[in-house]
Amino acid sequence: MKQINIAILGCGVVGTGVAKLLMEKQRLLESKIGASLNLKYVADLDTQTDRGIVFKEGVFISDAKKAIAATPIDIVVELIGGKNIAKEFILRALKNGKHVVTANKALIAEYGNIIVKSAFEHNVDFGFEASVGGCMPVIKTIRESLVANRINSITGILNGTCNYILTKISQEGCPFDVALKEAQAKGYAEADPFLDIEGHDSAHKLSIIAALSYGMQININDIHVEGISRITPMDIEFAREFGYTIKLLAISKNNTDKVEARVHPAMIPSTHPLAHVHGSMNAVTINADSTGETMLYGAGAGMMPTASAVLSDITDIARNIISSAINNRSYSTRVPILGFQDSNIRQIPIMPVDEINTCYYIRLAAVDRPGVLSKITGILGNRNISIQSVHQKGRRHNGPVSIVMITHGAVEKDVQLALKEISNLDVIPDKPVVIRIEDEITA
Repeated sequence: MKQINIAILGCGVVGTGVAKLLMEKQRLLESKIGASLNLKYVADLDTQTDRGIVFKEGVFISDAKKAIAATPIDIVVELIGGKNIAKEFILRALKNGKHVVTANKALIAEYGNIIVKSAFEHNVDFGFEASVGGCMPVIKTIRESLVANRINSITGILNGTCNYILTKISQEGCPFDVALKEAQAKGYAEADPFLDIEGHDSAHKLSIIAALSYGMQININDIHVEGISRITPMDIEFAREFGYTIKLLAISKNNTDKVEARVHPAMIPSTHPLAHVHGSMNAVTINADSTGETMLYGAGAGMMPTASAVLSDITDIARNIISSAINNRSYSTRVPILGFQDSNIRQIPIMPVDEINTCYYIRLAAVDRPGVLSKITGILGNRNISIQSVHQKGRRHNGPVSIVMITHGAVEKDVQLALKEISNLDVIPDKPVVIRIEDEITA
């Protein structure tokens, strides 16, 4: 039986999970692949911490460069995280003719185009299923299962930390800070949660799946990103009254010559399946011309779910290696890394968020005086923004009243200009809260 040698770089949570699967599921994997996946090296600077694994002598080393350069290594699995060192090791491995698998979405979002080019030039594979959606096969679905489809749109809950926090606020009414601390205590949020709660983690993932869906280069820089730190129990309660649920959504739409790509809190109908994705779970809906709606749901993070996704890439590459050996030919990438042939990947611009047209939820704190509401609606009307409904809550403790409006469809630029003008009124003491409404997503 052919032996395929693997080196894992980084033995943190996910690296440990991958090593466990390779060792504990060895016979199962052999029966499915027809080859032995041999864990040759695990490289980590910390070789003293107990990972709960007993490695064979010589497997657990501190020198990642040795693992990359070793002649018998076929597949390098980068699970160090971060960008600089990870990028250096990946490019070094590709140059040395090693296939590479990673779960590093931030690295791919920023340097993916360079990495894919290097893999193509050196005739090796680059797998990154685990970078988006944990154990959900998002990348495989878009790149392979929906190969005969034009992808029209993608809407996803792609960050378990934010989804957990919003679920806690929604179900228990607790403030954002309290929900965040609980997420950190349970291991759903990092000590520094900035990338999660401010939407950047979701944007990294969206840049990857947008490239796969539309045949475009990976572009993280032009994605509009907002987080959930300003969402309050009051907003969630108002949303519920209007028949909506608030989720942090990653949204992409194919407009042929332009692509929408944005991450922000959004109100979706409470009847929509995405509204019922709770806790730290992830889900994504894909609208395609031949299949209609497809929805994937699963654990978006965690040791074993992510390790499972890494193994799916290792397995695909192993099967390609076996096929090449059987047919006595050089290795060839069976599925293009970004889903399209390299010559057909284009620079498709991302639509500026100012140009989108949607409905809006606007919450204002206003001094309770006659004529205030007419001033506000007058400003909105001057910007071609019509109001679908208005709700006013009585003031508390002699403070300002809450005015909540739902608009009809309006252009983002007009809404932002109107809100800037409204914010300058002396009767508006606080910055307005604005949440976009996504009524048209289907599943």
